[in-house]
Amino acid sequence: MSGASTYVPKNPVLRWFESRLPVVGLVHSSFVVFPNPRNLNYFWTFGGILAFMLVCQIVTGVVLAMHYTPEATLAFASVEHIMRDVNYGWMLRYIHANGASMFFIAVYVHIARGMYYGSYKAPREVLWILGLIIFLLMMATAFMGYVLPWGQMSFWGAKVITSLFSAIPVVGDAITVWLWGGYSVGNATLNRFFSLHYLMPFMIAGVVVLHIWALHVPGSNNPVGVEVKSKKDTLPFHPYFTVKDGLALSVFMVFFAYFVFFIPNYLGHSDNYIEANPLVTPAHIVPEWYFLPYYAMLRAVPSKLGGVCALFGSILILAFMPWLDTSRIRSSNFRPIYRAFLFVFFADVFVLGYCGSQEPQGAIVLVSQVATAWYFIHLLLITPAMGFFETPRQLPASITEAVLGPRMAGGSGAFAAARTAASPSVDG
Repeated sequence: MSGASTYVPKNPVLRWFESRLPVVGLVHSSFVVFPNPRNLNYFWTFGGILAFMLVCQIVTGVVLAMHYTPEATLAFASVEHIMRDVNYGWMLRYIHANGASMFFIAVYVHIARGMYYGSYKAPREVLWILGLIIFLLMMATAFMGYVLPWGQMSFWGAKVITSLFSAIPVVGDAITVWLWGGYSVGNATLNRFFSLHYLMPFMIAGVVVLHIWALHVPGSNNPVGVEVKSKKDTLPFHPYFTVKDGLALSVFMVFFAYFVFFIPNYLGHSDNYIEANPLVTPAHIVPEWYFLPYYAMLRAVPSKLGGVCALFGSILILAFMPWLDTSRIRSSNFRPIYRAFLFVFFADVFVLGYCGSQEPQGAIVLVSQVATAWYFIHLLLITPAMGFFETPRQLPASITEAVLGPRMAGGSGAFAAARTAASPSVDG
């Protein structure tokens, strides 16, 4: 959709370089003149926020790795050294730790936006699947990073989650021993997780490049779900959307800074400020907040293997959304019944998150089971059925009509007539 680059440098040296390696032309065609639907709202700015957060996490992570010691008897002390002795080490660590939460807040909004506006539908199926691969890599990276401080919650969280692989028939025990690097969580486990935690953000960056590439082939979806029909439906990425993304990022950074400088430990757990002790089990082992819905699903199923299948299945099933959703209409704005069910689904995820933060007893277990069942019912039954039984509202003829209305979208003559009709008469 972006087409061939029209960028021609004026400087002869840059022109010579561009004729041999057109990097600047690629950036110009992809991020300057690239046409975007003119009706994109602020939910579309979270892609840029996610790109910024990825860079932030990589930069702070590389600096922190210079001072961290991945050894079981020294890791906890090295984190304290970063906090107390390294210049601005406390800020780097708080940016990195809270940055993971900000990353997941942005990605959950990004996924919810994609589900609400049907951004997974043809021709954007590969784009959606690549986004889910990024999400899985993010989850693996965040889990391994949570282990590195080697506090009580880090150690026992690693033990609980890695033990899940033992539920896999035949090869489960072998996978668990390989992950641990021995027969229990220890120094070898910490070294494995540190090396993978350092590597995976660069893997994420590589898939992000593919994600952007896949986006630029069909172009962005939009709130009404109508494909671009003419140049009148689009605006160049710069300056219109760079300014919009910049404003959204600035607001998000204020939110981020509030956590870093005022409540840096609000999203963490106090037990992680106690050094790991294999002989003392914490009263209540919980993962980070962004894993809580999946943790609730894991505990909702009585069978260990069933819980593991529910956990991984809840993510993998999203990859089939382009085919599970049988409706021809993309945007939920024009699907009132499905929109109501979708809001219930989002509320269901919040309920699962709450259940995951509580001890698994009494009513919490029952609510977790009902919420887990509804999660799969929505995706496997309600979403396909709505495409056959729901009568959607009428779509606008074009994006321009959705923005300006049918009279103004009809052409310059209609627009002029509309302006004349709206203007007060000189004769009074």
